[in-house]
Amino acid sequence: MAESNRTGEVYVRAVEPTDSLALNRICLLTGDAGKSAEHLHTFGELIGLVYAEPYAHLPATFGFVMVDPTKGDAVVGYVLGSFDTRTYEQHTIDEWFPRVRAKFNYPPETNAGATEADKRFINILFNPPRAPQAAVDYSPAHLHIDILPEYQRQGWGRRLIARAIAYLQEEKGLTRLWLGLDPRNDGAKKFYERLGFKELPGAPEGTMGLEFEAFKG
Repeated sequence: MAESNRTGEVYVRAVEPTDSLALNRICLLTGDAGKSAEHLHTFGELIGLVYAEPYAHLPATFGFVMVDPTKGDAVVGYVLGSFDTRTYEQHTIDEWFPRVRAKFNYPPETNAGATEADKRFINILFNPPRAPQAAVDYSPAHLHIDILPEYQRQGWGRRLIARAIAYLQEEKGLTRLWLGLDPRNDGAKKFYERLGFKELPGAPEGTMGLEFEAFKG
């Protein structure tokens, strides 16, 4: 259920497949350690094809989006995730990546004009990585969160994570989740720490977990 859609204020609703392009755009505009990654890509859609769009289309996923009625109901932020990471990964391998990689060539360097960042993401499309086992052992649920810069520092990140926690607790009976962040994004790390997230031992740098009982929402 939306928080508000009658006062002209930003509100939150469940993600829909038709949000796909908006999710992709937000992912690009926040994709360089929280800043725009537009300058890093020739194929700007790549980052969202990996980290955003599949959550609007595949099984074992959930998501909530921020909507701004004053901008034509534009989607301006999101929290996206999976309550069963290994199942989600298999669906990306079997269904999502084969479809979206069709316009790209492999090896990545054979794509004309591809930047180094493009090449990394094209490689992911053809060789999808698996989530760290230490993270999945901690919780089957993971999430991604991105908010356009003009909507940041207004409490929306905390509200979106609270919405995800409520869903995972009430609908899936889970007690933990984890996420991965760019280790360069020190501001994001401090934000998550304030909410109760902690680095996960044995997982790659930037992997943080949250016990729902410890959430400081």
